[in-house]
Amino acid sequence: MVDALPQPLVVIGHDERILNLNDPARKLVGANAVDRHFITALRQPALLDAVEATLRDGKARETTYLTRVDGQDATYAVRCASVDSGERHGVMLSFEDVTQMESAGQMRRDFVANVSHELKTPLTALLGFIETILHGPARDDAVARDRFLRIMESEAERMNRLVGDLLSLNRVEATERMRPTTRVDLTALVQSVLGGLKGIAEDAGLEVETDLPKVPVVVPGDEDQLRQVLTNLIENAIKYGAEGERIAISLTAAAYHPRMRCDTVELSVQDFGAGFDPVHIPRLTERFYRVDSHRSRERGGTGLGLAIVKHIVGRHRGRIQIDAAPGQGATFRVLLPA
Repeated sequence: MVDALPQPLVVIGHDERILNLNDPARKLVGANAVDRHFITALRQPALLDAVEATLRDGKARETTYLTRVDGQDATYAVRCASVDSGERHGVMLSFEDVTQMESAGQMRRDFVANVSHELKTPLTALLGFIETILHGPARDDAVARDRFLRIMESEAERMNRLVGDLLSLNRVEATERMRPTTRVDLTALVQSVLGGLKGIAEDAGLEVETDLPKVPVVVPGDEDQLRQVLTNLIENAIKYGAEGERIAISLTAAAYHPRMRCDTVELSVQDFGAGFDPVHIPRLTERFYRVDSHRSRERGGTGLGLAIVKHIVGRHRGRIQIDAAPGQGATFRVLLPA
């Protein structure tokens, strides 16, 4: 019966030795655990205490077991229950893998903490300036009051951008499993987005180089979301690539891609600015992750732009590739199935 059940099970006899365990449990506690004292096989104080207490009074208990499976940290919820093993009762341990639940809980806690932190800074600044204007020396100083109001406007806009990005991320996640089917002309969409951002690029002193097909490049997609991807990537290139004096946007016609295993369109946004250490690349699309927090906030970044891009590209069954090096700028490539 123990061998037939899919979850890891360990049976401990009244003599405190392991009587039996199934194959899933052998991967957790070792293949040679049978006939050994349970302390030598389990070795985690909380679990050992639970087993000893259940052996003593026969009452069921629950605890956790932390280990590594296939090189990854894993968390198991363990139930210790009394079983009849003849003269006296033994204990059966059943292990339930709750790693994903723990990870989801940690993500939620991190998300709340990050949002609170991002909102707290501008709110503190706003409250401080309001207090100064209402009750402080700036109350009758028109010049200081105007300066404080401009700063307050900037901080309020920062909070508005953050809330907007949070709502956008929520909408994207809500539709992530629904693959879009509308046909979108990426060539026209890139030209439209560039037209709207031309003034920002000129203000930053950047030349925009484009390499676009002369014919329409059509993919199944959500036009509004793909516009958001383009806008986020090009705005980032403008913000963080100003030192390079130019940015390059290219789009390829559909062609077979071995990694995608289908005809694929590649959109590339490249800047020639300061770049960054490639060590940051695996975490760039995480929520609120920043290579340089001060620089990002200074330039109006919320830390959510690339997370939104990742989810939109995922919804379109595509991939995002990032290349960067210090002093050599960064390149963001979006691969979309045609």
